[in-house]
Amino acid sequence: MKIRKAVIPAAGHGSRMLPATKALPKEMMPIVDKPAIQYIIEEIVDAGIEDILIITGRGKRAIEDHFDRNVEIQTALEGRENRPMLETLERIEQLADIHYVRQKDALGTGHAIMKARKHIGDEPFAVLYGDDLVVSQRPCIGQLIELYERYSASILAVKEVPEKAVGDYGVISPRAVDDVFLVEGLVEKPKPAEAPSNLATLGRYVFGPNIFDFLEKIEPAANGELRLTDAIEMMIQSKPVYACPIDGEWHTVGDLLSYLKTTLAFATRHNRIGEDFKAYLKSEIDLG
Repeated sequence: MKIRKAVIPAAGHGSRMLPATKALPKEMMPIVDKPAIQYIIEEIVDAGIEDILIITGRGKRAIEDHFDRNVEIQTALEGRENRPMLETLERIEQLADIHYVRQKDALGTGHAIMKARKHIGDEPFAVLYGDDLVVSQRPCIGQLIELYERYSASILAVKEVPEKAVGDYGVISPRAVDDVFLVEGLVEKPKPAEAPSNLATLGRYVFGPNIFDFLEKIEPAANGELRLTDAIEMMIQSKPVYACPIDGEWHTVGDLLSYLKTTLAFATRHNRIGEDFKAYLKSEIDLG
């Protein structure tokens, strides 16, 4: 069955980015001239999906406003005859058919995905986390969709990380199958000496509707949250789950240092200011 829908969990507090995220959703933190979540939406659309559900929470209204029409700004731009920016804003408004569901209590990623059940129905769907950005020739989520169409099984995105960094991620126990991996286990933030591999999961998934059955069965973690990874671990025991090594550069924006690194990488490639920004950086390094 064709993947027609995508879900973006975006109800988290963004506590690692405080105080910047006290009033601004972390998904709206700018990466050069676009908020992070816009890159996610564009990736989804480039993969051929136009039906998107964003799971929001309290203080996330700015996300809805960004993808809505702003008559006051539109009128001001028309008065200044700024047609290029008008066209840019119109393109953002028309990117996709975007829906919103509110997660009233911050009870984890598993709980957030459960909020999408009514919208998804009995269809496979994509899940993308708003703090993982991937630069690639083929949309990252599109790479997973291709594998779902091949195997008709849930697909996780993975990327190799340095062994000393595996403790920051969920890490799979892989068995090579063709050009992908069959996932035989998933360990959350293992000690480097105990990690089954250095293949870390990132915030891209494609699931069949049966993921909701597993989400219903998992128990809350010690902090009271329902974790998506717990449902995946349960699924692995009875259903095939595959991992797709992504072809692309993985950037994260979930903490301050990663956010700054990502902004720097995107700024140096920007089609309008990239070369000037690289020249500025070089001059600063030379002076330093």
